[in-house]
Amino acid sequence: MSALKCEKFTISGPLLITPQLFADDRGFFQESWNANAFQAALQTHGQQAPKFVQDNHSRSYRGVLRGLHMQVAPCPQAKLVRCVVGEIFDVAVDLRPQSSSYRMWIGVTLSADNQQQFLIPEGFAHGFLTLSERSLRWDDPTLAIDWPLQKLNGSLPLLSKKDELAPFLI
Repeated sequence: MSALKCEKFTISGPLLITPQLFADDRGFFQESWNANAFQAALQTHGQQAPKFVQDNHSRSYRGVLRGLHMQVAPCPQAKLVRCVVGEIFDVAVDLRPQSSSYRMWIGVTLSADNQQQFLIPEGFAHGFLTLSERSLRWDDPTLAIDWPLQKLNGSLPLLSKKDELAPFLI
């Protein structure tokens, strides 16, 4: 049995994938891609796992919209999209001329919290809107910033609620 949960949409092809998460008091572990697990899960939906030839990573600030982009013949591409920090609204538009859902779109919210992935097959345009701010904890020990706190004479810095709750760099 596959460790991946796949959800279909009204448009044939794209899938919302929830990988299995192994969490404990130290954090979590997750396989973001396993060819055998994806092939087994996608076969139950009549699809083949794409052969990935490229891996991209982007960082966008709140309000940035990227897309809609697609790669066409002779080098069409499927995409597996996930959000590792914050939250995005991700969209796929069916541009397969022979498809019954031609020019229809679907959108999903992907986030670091829900850990979901969006599989977008060849023939779809893709884009996303960044919904969240991105901030890091000011006193993150992995950054080890030498703030001149001694000049505050024992006081702590005044922080916004957002900065107080900002995550540590992973």
